[in-house]
Amino acid sequence: MKPFIDGTEFGSITISGDLYENDIMIRLNGEVIKRKKKLSKAKYGTSHKISLDEAEHIFEKGAEKLIIGTGHDNQVNLSKKADEYFREKKCEVQLLPTPKAAKAWNEAKGAVIAMFHVTC
Repeated sequence: MKPFIDGTEFGSITISGDLYENDIMIRLNGEVIKRKKKLSKAKYGTSHKISLDEAEHIFEKGAEKLIIGTGHDNQVNLSKKADEYFREKKCEVQLLPTPKAAKAWNEAKGAVIAMFHVTC
């Protein structure tokens, strides 16, 4: 079952009544897990650029679309290699500021996964 995003504020996101104060991912089965942003930080020194290693962790076989909440100030983006990886997997990527990404998630249909950055 796809969880519903109740809302997001700087530093948190509330999903199906549960408050998360860290970046999260939502899997195809609806499971909410903590984002492994250290995979990108190790490569770029920041979690604002998604590395190939993190892209490989985010992707899930069968996913047709990935919604990325890029933070409240729209800071997160894909590295060139991460972008190429998602294209190879035929997984459409939608990058939106986190509040807009939450709305897009709630309206999305089909095999969708997500990653939400909850701060900048």
